[in-house]
Amino acid sequence: MADFLINTVGLPEWLAWVITAGVAAALILNVIAGGALVFIWAERKIAARIQDRLGPTRTGGRFGWLQSLADGIKLLGKEDLMPEGADGMLFQLAPYVSFCASFCAFIALPFAFDFVGQRLNVGVFFVVAVLGLEVFGVILAGYASASKWSLFGAMREAAQVVSYEVPLGMCVVVPVMLAGSMDLVTIAEKQAGWVTNWYLFHDPFTFVIFWVYVTCAVASVNRAPFDLAEAESELVAGFHTEYSGMRWSFFFMAEYGSMFLVSALAALLFMGGWNGPIPVAELLGLSAGTGDTANYFVRLIGCFNLMGKATLGVLVMMWVRWTLPRLRIDQVMTTCLKYCTPIAAAMFAGAMFWQLALPGGVMRGMSRPAGEIREGWLEGPGGRAAARGTAVPAAAVPPKKLMQVQP
Repeated sequence: MADFLINTVGLPEWLAWVITAGVAAALILNVIAGGALVFIWAERKIAARIQDRLGPTRTGGRFGWLQSLADGIKLLGKEDLMPEGADGMLFQLAPYVSFCASFCAFIALPFAFDFVGQRLNVGVFFVVAVLGLEVFGVILAGYASASKWSLFGAMREAAQVVSYEVPLGMCVVVPVMLAGSMDLVTIAEKQAGWVTNWYLFHDPFTFVIFWVYVTCAVASVNRAPFDLAEAESELVAGFHTEYSGMRWSFFFMAEYGSMFLVSALAALLFMGGWNGPIPVAELLGLSAGTGDTANYFVRLIGCFNLMGKATLGVLVMMWVRWTLPRLRIDQVMTTCLKYCTPIAAAMFAGAMFWQLALPGGVMRGMSRPAGEIREGWLEGPGGRAAARGTAVPAAAVPPKKLMQVQP
């Protein structure tokens, strides 16, 4: 988009990049805000069905389509309270810190080959690292609320998130090792083709570590049965006990945004990303299989494919919440330190030795050659030629591209 504004429209380079960044930020914000409205309605309906109830049935029709919108309007009109003795600045800042951490992690999350806010060759590291910053908003909320219940909830959340970051990182490293890259676009492109190319089915160790990732992801976004930070039966409402109105809603927008994010990351790392189980585009001749030859329509279909996988992951989290009982704090920590971490370490070692023995996986003949995958630093005029193995003079590659993404 920036190139179009610079070369076709004739805008100054700095203005073109500002407009491009603004459009990308607005689209990501709509995904989070719009997704939260849909997911809140879906969770109410799923909870109602599991508990043999009806859920929303009046607002917006027989299925209560507008119930979430009505609740949002109600929150806008609620009084914004602050407890006596609270730290005013930190109390007001906490919900926005949590939301910004969830929002910023979407910057490096690709929805299709080039549908990404900012493509990074360390995209996996960036997403996991920034998502972990959400806990700072929780700690600030508990500390600044001048309430022991809020403080207890915040401390539990900090202990839980920091602990589960260890096995979560081990799970993420396995697809990175198999793809030989931390670029999320490259990882997803290496799984293009049939469902047998997905890293979920690459080897038995990766299959097991996928489920460890699911467990750690549920815990990292503070969802039941790991939601002790806001356990109603034990700690009132946990770290956001003293919040009301729109600030209260920002915590839940951050939570649902993080749920979608970890589900989309699971799809990118283990389930082919925007590639479907059947390469329909290639079979119809719409795409040659590589990202630079797919037309806009194919990439748009891939975008909806990835969002469908992420939505399915969010629905599974809701199903788990209303099915399993909440764990005690000692059980939460035992699950992480005694089970998830050792299993993740063992599966990582197994996947490493499997990769040495069978680099292409069990179905090696159906996997795509590594030469067809273009890393981020190959983009630009020399990218396609480099992917084909043709020598390109260094002067043909713009220095700006080399500065943005280093090999």
